[in-house]
Amino acid sequence: MAGSRSSGKRTCAAQPGADGSAPRLVAGRALLQVLDKGRALDAVLDGLLADLNEPRDRALARRLSHAVLRDWPALDELLDRLISRRPARRDRLVWFILAVGLAELRDQREPAPAVVNAAVAAVAGGGLARLKGLANAVLRNFQRRREALEVGLADDPVRAWGYPGWLIEGFKRDWPEHDEQILAAGNQSPPLWLRVNRRYWPLDQARAELVAAGYEADEIAAVPDALVLRQRAAVSQLPGFSDGGLSVQDGAAQLAVEYLDLADGLRVLDACSAPGGKAAHILERAAVELTALDIDKRRLEQVSDNFQRLGLEGKVLAGDAADPAGWWDGRQFDRILVDAPCSATGVIRRHPDIRWLRKAADIPALVELQRRILDALWSLLAPGGILVYATCSVLAAENRDQGRSFLERHEDADVIDHQHLPGTASAPGRQILPGSLDMDGFYHLSVRRLQRA
Repeated sequence: MAGSRSSGKRTCAAQPGADGSAPRLVAGRALLQVLDKGRALDAVLDGLLADLNEPRDRALARRLSHAVLRDWPALDELLDRLISRRPARRDRLVWFILAVGLAELRDQREPAPAVVNAAVAAVAGGGLARLKGLANAVLRNFQRRREALEVGLADDPVRAWGYPGWLIEGFKRDWPEHDEQILAAGNQSPPLWLRVNRRYWPLDQARAELVAAGYEADEIAAVPDALVLRQRAAVSQLPGFSDGGLSVQDGAAQLAVEYLDLADGLRVLDACSAPGGKAAHILERAAVELTALDIDKRRLEQVSDNFQRLGLEGKVLAGDAADPAGWWDGRQFDRILVDAPCSATGVIRRHPDIRWLRKAADIPALVELQRRILDALWSLLAPGGILVYATCSVLAAENRDQGRSFLERHEDADVIDHQHLPGTASAPGRQILPGSLDMDGFYHLSVRRLQRA
């Protein structure tokens, strides 16, 4: 036994991840940061994934993190049923490594012995070698008693769906006929949506290059610049990506340009622009004078980087969309895209940590911020110009109700009908529900500013 433990430590030190522990340890550490400390998963993984040399290990750590976040209430309850006392704060990491192990055992993608061994090794690798016996016993106990341990989990909506109760109730309230569809879609892994840069090549050429490289690339008639890959892919290795021919962007987000009714020569503002996907799409579609505005200077660097990779030119400007006095030059815009800060409840399938980081108390503050931005930017729109309000939310307070409130405050705003575009009429605007055409959840409202008499 002693020799076995010593051999395991030497192997782990010489070949990190050879026993499968490295990605499980990274996932456990990421989950600790998200669920105990309220940090965003992507930000955490940006640092932690650097510890993994193999792309497959990085992908596995991300997938396992997502799996636990999608099923956290049930996994947390199972651990409570398996362990008589929660670990002390200094040992808290073991809870999340065990949650990863339980998620894998329930998923059954990997052989159970390999899952248990990798989890136990991850506990040791995380500096908790004295808890290896506990980890081994807990996971093997679950294997033996799974059916009895899982009794009653499906009876509680929070544990059955893997969402906080307030969000389940919010979906049910706002979408009583579609709430289960929304919940289920948020627990699915999305496909890879690509946006084809029209300035680089036509869509049919991009698709042909992808097919020739061995990818199944589907065209989506309702989203004219999109291709969808159904298999996993290293984005940087896709044909044309490094040269600016392709970008990653969900189909629902790509639809913003359809609402803007672009034409060459227009002066366009993309407010709350970072990381710049929609701004880049605007420039790919038309030769316009674009200003990409965001309050976060650091994130604006991503906008500039995107423009450079795609061979595009636009003005990148730091400023508060709710306070134009600090940055506006006095010239009105022909088009304004308000890509508003929101709850992001429509993109939970891509960012499952949102369901645990966002709180019910956050919504009123977001609604107020959205209102301030809309009112501040409306006067910057030229008569006859178009403003598009967009969110990646499915909550009515941020979408339908926000749109109605805006129209009540601004008599010179006239809704533009877009029945030909995907989504459900939301009176005003159109709502794409998560999973519709395999897209994220998104809301769009397009209004024209009328000439005053």
